Amino acid sequence: MLPRTGQRKCFDQHGRETACRGSGQDGEFLSGLRWPDPRFEVQGAVVHDRLTGLAWSRDANPAGYPLTWTEALAAIASLNDKRHLGATDWRLPNRIELRSLMDYETRKPALPAGHPFEKVFLGWYWSSTTAAINPTYAWYVHMEGARMFYGRKDQYCLYWPVRGVGNGLLRQSGQILCYDESGTVIPCTGCGQDGEFRHGRPWPAPRFEVLGEAVRDRLTRLCWLRRPALLPGPLTWSQALDLAAGLRHRKFGGIGSWRLPNLNELESLVDCAAHTPALAAGHPFEVNPEGFWSATTSFFETDWAWVLYLDKGACGVGHKPGRSFFAWPVAEE
Repeated sequence: MLPRTGQRKCFDQHGRETACRGSGQDGEFLSGLRWPDPRFEVQGAVVHDRLTGLAWSRDANPAGYPLTWTEALAAIASLNDKRHLGATDWRLPNRIELRSLMDYETRKPALPAGHPFEKVFLGWYWSSTTAAINPTYAWYVHMEGARMFYGRKDQYCLYWPVRGVGNGLLRQSGQILCYDESGTVIPCTGCGQDGEFRHGRPWPAPRFEVLGEAVRDRLTRLCWLRRPALLPGPLTWSQALDLAAGLRHRKFGGIGSWRLPNLNELESLVDCAAHTPALAAGHPFEVNPEGFWSATTSFFETDWAWVLYLDKGACGVGHKPGRSFFAWPVAEE
């Protein structure tokens, strides 16, 4: 199971709040694991996330200034050498771990309401995951509105230390190699990157099982349309919601629970070792490496909705009235 996005409200294509019932949106289905209440437990200068089992530095800016990606990895190593807060296993979070802090119904910062963190900067934070589409870049998340993209490793961003292996809710990213700032593959031992630790729930082999017009993801237990490339598009956001609702009403492929996926579900398909498309090698889908609408509204600007850019594996936003992206319906078993 995946965690919920945090979104509970629904908004029309003009950004106006609307009733969730019958909307087909994230706020109607509330799919995923419900967050514990309270979600965070403060233990001195460390915050334990009761949803994921990870422990975060309460200080979200321990360096006090931005660093390059390589400098951020070195700064984490220095924290461990100094037994920062009594621990020697601090690390830079991978992109899935960093995204797990996001609440998609908050902004400035895009963290759960009432969070206990201090010194959160409304800017980019590094992950330990290199961008497969260009290994001179690494993934980062913007705390103002939760956008996830990639930036040059010689750029200056902040870092947020994390500890622990988690409780198995979060999956592995798929990244198994490690890269230096120039994009060259390097030995993983001691580098502090995602490819060294590979934290998260391991992927089953094979990961995907074809069931006629659907594909079961054995990692998340979600069923995806096998041939989204055959669907019409590009669509507006409302058209994408309607298309998924039409499949649900028709019980396409014998399945009566089709819907537009929320952002966490859509992002769960990404293999961080791949690009164009950012899907695991040998996947059974007939899909174009384009952008796909999610059912999750951008709370930063509610006439926009979240989109997965499948060529890169990035999470951005699209203007709801624009015929800009495609639909990739999902169903639950």
